[in-house]
Amino acid sequence: MNSAKYVFGKTLRMISLLIALCIVSFILVKNSPIDPVQAYIGADMMRVSEEQREQIAENWGLDKPPVEQFFNWAGAIVKGDFGSSMIYREPVIDVIGKRFAASLALMGVAWVLSGIFGFIMGIVAGMNQGKLIDRAIKWYCLTLAATPTFWLGLILLMIFSVGLGWFPIGLGVPVGVLSENVTLSEKLYHLILPALTLSIVGVANIALHTRQKLLDVLASDYVLFARANGESGFGLVWKHGLRNISLPAVTLQFASFSELFGGSVLAEQVFSYPGLGQATVQAGLRGDVPLLLGIVLISAVFVFTGNLIGDIICSVVDPRIKEGRSSV
Repeated sequence: MNSAKYVFGKTLRMISLLIALCIVSFILVKNSPIDPVQAYIGADMMRVSEEQREQIAENWGLDKPPVEQFFNWAGAIVKGDFGSSMIYREPVIDVIGKRFAASLALMGVAWVLSGIFGFIMGIVAGMNQGKLIDRAIKWYCLTLAATPTFWLGLILLMIFSVGLGWFPIGLGVPVGVLSENVTLSEKLYHLILPALTLSIVGVANIALHTRQKLLDVLASDYVLFARANGESGFGLVWKHGLRNISLPAVTLQFASFSELFGGSVLAEQVFSYPGLGQATVQAGLRGDVPLLLGIVLISAVFVFTGNLIGDIICSVVDPRIKEGRSSV
């Protein structure tokens, strides 16, 4: 019963969050100086008459009042119809499906690498508090925390692509190759540099958080008692501290889905990677309301799912969390 109540509460929060995001995003797009009809026509603006502009606006439902446009779109969403993209001239759900698969590969690789290396760096720093390696890791993490993703991407692009020529300049696949002829190794080759950019930036929070949690654990009474019994080094951390530092790390890593998605938008722009982030920028700049709102919905569900998975894993690893939540 308590579990059902918890799931119901989470679902209710997600629905209210999605509604609020859609309303805010719609208002922002409608108050944007970008004219969707003009962006749709493009360079042929001078050749299009006023009557043709009106027909285009009527075809996309842009001639109706904003409130009516929003409720028409929301009603279609409830029925499972996300509408059609004004930019790509195909259903929004198809555009998101193709782009999200590419972005998911990029974010997945970066997420795993940043989590593993960040956790290891945090443990190493915490075990060597005040030493040179601890100061080096803190300096590295604090520097990265203040480093914009796009700037780091440009630096890596200049060094490893332009300078050394080790990686391609951009795109997700080789130029001039049909999608059915692209091999997995070629996709991974184009994925390395943007994924490396995201993972390098992503290690900072998890490393600093893990370091601080480990220092708190090492200063606790039960660890001092274990030291008095002759335990030391990594064995001490493995036996008495791993669970206590892994739970916050897992929660923080899954909660970073929103930052990961935001970073992927910038990384995809720098590397011209054909993912959902690049589609988001195009939809915003060209006033593609159906595509932009569809991406808002999908990204919100993506972030919410990450937080939910983190809660579930923490409950499995430490049942006390589940018991505490059930008693509230």
